[in-house]
Amino acid sequence: MAGIFSRLFKAGESEAHSLIDKFENPIKMSEQGIRDLKKDLMESVKSLAEVKAITLRLKRDMDNNKKLAADYERKAMLLLQKMQTGGIDPSEAERLASEALTKKEDAGKKALEAGAQWEQQEKMSNQLQANVSKLKSTISSYENDLITLKARAKTANATKKLNAQMSQVDSKGTIAMLEKMKAKVEEDESLAAAYGELADADKSVDDEINLALAGSVEEKKSYDNLAELKAKMGIT
Repeated sequence: MAGIFSRLFKAGESEAHSLIDKFENPIKMSEQGIRDLKKDLMESVKSLAEVKAITLRLKRDMDNNKKLAADYERKAMLLLQKMQTGGIDPSEAERLASEALTKKEDAGKKALEAGAQWEQQEKMSNQLQANVSKLKSTISSYENDLITLKARAKTANATKKLNAQMSQVDSKGTIAMLEKMKAKVEEDESLAAAYGELADADKSVDDEINLALAGSVEEKKSYDNLAELKAKMGIT
């Protein structure tokens, strides 16, 4: 990411890192940098269009003057041919042919000048085209880097919040509290058992006799019910 920021902020790599550390939100600064690059791209495209227009005009002027020079040469030849056939006075024919050749020379010079300028503008146009293409590719690369940066920043922020929350959790305090609760429960259970033993110890001899007799009575009743059922079924 050092490359993108050094380009966006138009500073050296070390200076870019120093500036980034001071920015509250480097993502917003990166977005602004990309917007600035897009403005530069628009200006470059405008300049490229203007240079291409000049290049086309010079090419057209060169071709037109070449054609004009060839046309004047053709006319001079026609005048001389007409002179040979007696269709025009020789002195007049030579005068007009000389004028045509002079105009041919002028058109030729203009064609050469336009051609030289056209070649120069063509080189400039090609250079601007390469710069525009490179700038487009750079912007696209920076936009992809920014998407990655946003995702990383979002993940880092979420991780930072989670770690901050985890750092505030008092694990030792929680364990101590659970140990106290465990000790309290065990204490209550022991106390309940002790009260039960005290209750059993408080039983009188009469209670013990009645409890023993109750068991005998229940057993006798169960035996009588079984004998009655056997008699009913004819079982001895």
